[in-house]
Amino acid sequence: MNALQIAATGMSAQQTRVEVISNNLANMSTTGYNTRRAEFADLHYQQLTRAGTINASDGTLVPAGVQLGLGARPTAVSINVAQGALSQTGGDLDLAIEGRGYIEVTLPSGVAAYTRDGALKRTGEGLIVTSDGFPVAPNITIPEDSNSISINAEGEIYAYFRDQVEPELLGQLSLAGFTNEKGLEAMGSNLFVETNASGPAIIGDPGTEGLGILRHGFLEDSSVDPVREITELIEAQRGYELNAKVITAADQMLAATTQIR
Repeated sequence: MNALQIAATGMSAQQTRVEVISNNLANMSTTGYNTRRAEFADLHYQQLTRAGTINASDGTLVPAGVQLGLGARPTAVSINVAQGALSQTGGDLDLAIEGRGYIEVTLPSGVAAYTRDGALKRTGEGLIVTSDGFPVAPNITIPEDSNSISINAEGEIYAYFRDQVEPELLGQLSLAGFTNEKGLEAMGSNLFVETNASGPAIIGDPGTEGLGILRHGFLEDSSVDPVREITELIEAQRGYELNAKVITAADQMLAATTQIR
């Protein structure tokens, strides 16, 4: 009886789904977070009678056959690439990307990583970094004696000084795009690294080559919809319960078999 093993794969699949949903709900307040979705596929089939085989001496073919499935398996946890709502914060280094693209940062190992979390900070030397202290590429330093800064939609950073009427251009932020954003590998801390599935990063100025523009003083909210996630959580819970009932039914059938005298 394969029902026990089949139901066990179903319970495992629903457990994976619940874990993905719980991660979405945990990150409903995470800046720039995109929801994840668990995807599944059916397992190998037992071909008890193959479709199209000869069923009689006159050459009659079996139209459908007998194929028994062996359960389900997870195939991917894909990212739902969607633009979150923009919330105005007024922070002097808060940036939101309106459209496609990622901010490039440099990890301590020298490897490039990418994020949509625009809650940027500055070090004691004035270097623009992420909340975890990773430098934002290209490295731009804000002078200590500047009164304020402004960042336009194209990523140009201007500093204002007390004794100058015109602002000073410090540099321009760039964005990175990918052919397949769902192929990026999540590292945590709102960071991604490129993979063979995502393709290499396409670096460009904001507003060019299909990349989005920057909104100074805004942050991108999480794209998690709590109502949708709770609904899917209920569905996953009921699916888990149904598979558990299949195991109970299979156990009762086996028990009845062993009691036959």
